[in-house]
Amino acid sequence: HVQLVESGGGLVQAGGSLRLSCQASGISFSMIAMYWYRQTAGKQRELVAAIRIGGDKNYAESVKGRFTISRDNAKSTVYLQMNSLEPDDTAVYYCNTNWLNKNYWGRGTLVTVSS
Repeated sequence: HVQLVESGGGLVQAGGSLRLSCQASGISFSMIAMYWYRQTAGKQRELVAAIRIGGDKNYAESVKGRFTISRDNAKSTVYLQMNSLEPDDTAVYYCNTNWLNKNYWGRGTLVTVSS
């Protein structure tokens, strides 16, 4: 039974920081890429950051230089460090992976950035 559980969201002022965590279970974590997406009301889910098995990382242009994705394979956890937050970063953030040709999502964690 695969589960992805996000945590770390909350309310922060513009310019502040948050660190999101996503703990995975039921999965060979070290063998999979992990992704962070975000979604706001009325918009499509947007890929924010990705981290591959070997540690290669990719970011959306809108978060480059501000967000950092990392992983701890021993804890089966992926992180998203978010600095210099802006009101446009307000969204529900979701953890995602693909395992044995099935796509898995967490329930999301809400990040609200006030101006």
